[in-house]
Amino acid sequence: MAVAGSVGARSITAGLVFGAVVGALALATASRATPVRTDRWAVARLLGLGVLGGAVLCVPALVRHSLHAGPVLPLEQYGPWAAGVVVVAVAEESLLRGSLFAALERRYGAVCAIAVTSVAFGLLHAPLYGWAVVPLDIAVGVWLGALRASTGSVIVPATAHALADLAGWWLI
Repeated sequence: MAVAGSVGARSITAGLVFGAVVGALALATASRATPVRTDRWAVARLLGLGVLGGAVLCVPALVRHSLHAGPVLPLEQYGPWAAGVVVVAVAEESLLRGSLFAALERRYGAVCAIAVTSVAFGLLHAPLYGWAVVPLDIAVGVWLGALRASTGSVIVPATAHALADLAGWWLI
């Protein structure tokens, strides 16, 4: 928050610093035992499932936006903001639904992994968006955790999270 200043969630610099820190934590805690699928059809399938998962996350905002359209944000700022949002979303998912999820799932099972990572996801967003959105963020975390548990890959929740965040520019 100190880096973001008065710009808050729209601070590209703060987002990139946060993404770098979270990404470094994810790399430092990554399990070397988790296989990475490199088959292009498998990756394409996972990306497709992530797009569907992201679409589900966008439905409530789309309905709200269709009933009460918010202000139109300046298009020239979208590119840099979008790059920062993708870095942060992928870093968060790599840490939460990657390293942390895998460790919890191995030890306590998928339900515990979904629960703990969902609460962590909600709490992670509280400083930036406030405590009022924590229940919504926990619900989003449950969805992202379910995507991770059902597919066995962090690619799916990372794609869904990034797309939902990108859509947030248009659906305020």
